[in-house]
Amino acid sequence: MSSDHHGIERPRMVMKRILARPQHEGDGAVVRRSIGRMELRHLDPFLMLDEFSVTPPAGFPDHPHRGFETVTYMTQGAFTHQDFAGHKGTIRAGDLQWMTAGRGIIHSEMPAEEGPNKGLQLWINLSSKEKMIEPGYQELQSQDIKIAERDGVEVRIIAGEAMGIKSPVYTRTPTMYLDFTMKPSAQLHQPIPESWNAFVYIMEGEGVLGSPNSSPATAHHALVLSPGGEGISVWNKSPKPLRFVLIAGKPLNEPVVQYGPFVMNTQAEIDQTIEDYHFSRNGFEKAKYWKSQ
Repeated sequence: MSSDHHGIERPRMVMKRILARPQHEGDGAVVRRSIGRMELRHLDPFLMLDEFSVTPPAGFPDHPHRGFETVTYMTQGAFTHQDFAGHKGTIRAGDLQWMTAGRGIIHSEMPAEEGPNKGLQLWINLSSKEKMIEPGYQELQSQDIKIAERDGVEVRIIAGEAMGIKSPVYTRTPTMYLDFTMKPSAQLHQPIPESWNAFVYIMEGEGVLGSPNSSPATAHHALVLSPGGEGISVWNKSPKPLRFVLIAGKPLNEPVVQYGPFVMNTQAEIDQTIEDYHFSRNGFEKAKYWKSQ
């Protein structure tokens, strides 16, 4: 079934709505966290989603990660990233950085422009066999992200497939990440693999999801979709454009033990990670001498 005029016979419904309220993170930065807060600790394989808005001098100075991936998608302004392996770059509005922390990375993420710098950061878990792989990056500039458009619906295909167009991004944990903008009165029917967990995060406007008579959802809400079903149906019944991301992933079905920026499968692995970080070893060797500029 394609995401066209044909409805979805067994659509997913909205199972849970979470308003992402502002909270302080990093050094003076403000984020709206949806996944990763008390009401929704995880949504396998997703560990966290933050909608961030950061004005200098605030930011996210040097900090470590192990055991998962971070996906940063800029919507306004720019962020400069540098890590202890010498990787440095700036991502601007519409650009994407898909970072695999693997066995260990220490990096900083700081705003590169005056005024608010905005975007989304998603944390995706890695399976036990991939938690200790070498770190790596996939970076896409805005013009490299494929766009499809049909019947008043535009989609930027960050990962996965929509309207017959596939993203080139390689997802170790199989993931769909689509950025939709719908004109007033437009409707969308987007397939999602049945066994995957999925949610929608509304960035602007208001949308009706699941069935045409469900109550509209507004900006800064995460909507967890019911399991199974062939996909999601969305209607924009408002007079303004609707923008949201649809994110879905194949569950890992493994234990999750998290200590801040470290995500492993057991407490013993977390204890080992804290020790590795403290003593600069097993992937954190460069931590001894490195500080971001």
